[in-house]
Amino acid sequence: MASKQGAVITTSDLKRVVGADIEVEVTAPTTLEFQVTVAQQQGIDVSESLVITLDGKPIQPREIVGEHGTRIHSIEAEGGIVTLSYSATVAGEAAPPPVRDIDLITYLRPSRYAEADKFFGFAATEFQQYATSETLLERVSSWVGTRLNYVPGSSDPIDGATDTLLAGAGVCRDYAHLVIALLRALNVPARLVAVYAPGCQPMDFHAVAEAFVDGAWRVVDATCLSPRQSMVRIATGRDAADTAFLDNHKGAITLNNATVTAVVDGELPKDSVDQLVTLW
Repeated sequence: MASKQGAVITTSDLKRVVGADIEVEVTAPTTLEFQVTVAQQQGIDVSESLVITLDGKPIQPREIVGEHGTRIHSIEAEGGIVTLSYSATVAGEAAPPPVRDIDLITYLRPSRYAEADKFFGFAATEFQQYATSETLLERVSSWVGTRLNYVPGSSDPIDGATDTLLAGAGVCRDYAHLVIALLRALNVPARLVAVYAPGCQPMDFHAVAEAFVDGAWRVVDATCLSPRQSMVRIATGRDAADTAFLDNHKGAITLNNATVTAVVDGELPKDSVDQLVTLW
């Protein structure tokens, strides 16, 4: 749902079809953790299929439900080719994300990739005049969107918001980390959300920021690559360290392929950076 000056845009009838196909070569015994399934949320209807195989044989993952409905699917693999195939049809509109005191505390703190403590003076200089304004998210989103160039391959997986600002380029997670760091530096709780994003080009797992403004969590996407109203939540956390689609523990792996799909049944909704949008 999105609103601007009292007008309400409802997308509850929008049906989204999303999915992912991943192939991983395991060369030393390891634990793999996938975060690719639609998050558990009240109000949405999800019809889904998840198949994981090891050398062509189906294996049953262990599902662990984390913060904000994030679902982790964990497997043990001694070696071989692991494939994951996921598809889901999503309908309905999720209830607004709950507002918990612990979240408002946690998502104000600096984190590995969103080093808000390095941005206090800079953020105050650039945005202090908007700090209590309803236009703050628009200003920060527009500033990051115009300051950075979207260049696939231009950033390193360990780059944080400071690296991104200095480089002037990055991909969606870099945009989101810079938005989050600036907002936290302005005393606005902010976090990262991995989403399926219909309309996104290039198509991939997408990362956006979510900020607590006007009594609710609002999604911010400085890349403007996909209408926020069509996005589907996968994982939510402090930054990309909490939301990666694949984690590897103990062993050695090679990611051979990762293909993402996300479409809507019908036309994509219209979006504007000055709208307040709740991710559903």
